[in-house]
Amino acid sequence: MNETLPPCPECSGTYTYEMGALLVCPECGHEWAASSQAAGEDTPSAEKVIKDSVGNVLSDGDTVTVVKTLKVKGSPTGIKAGTKVRNIRLVDGVDGHDIDCKVDGFGPMQLKSSVVKKA
Repeated sequence: MNETLPPCPECSGTYTYEMGALLVCPECGHEWAASSQAAGEDTPSAEKVIKDSVGNVLSDGDTVTVVKTLKVKGSPTGIKAGTKVRNIRLVDGVDGHDIDCKVDGFGPMQLKSSVVKKA
């Protein structure tokens, strides 16, 4: 093999090997994508830009407005359209939920950027 594989980011083991599109460490069992290691761990998240429903770029600490009424599990009423949410935090959430926030009357929750617009 001409190319040398990077060491494991978890245990710094040098015996990594390729398994399909993943790199695997036999010492600790950690698996990771080869592309994320080559580009650097911080680069993909720094390049990701989260936009609201009308195309404005969102950032941490912004205030957003909910653009459509949302149903909330366990609550008889949902979040009404026009509700302002202050001090949002952008995260890599589950299932497309990329905003972490506290909504007045509901508490902490995650929202999708496609249902809010920057205030």
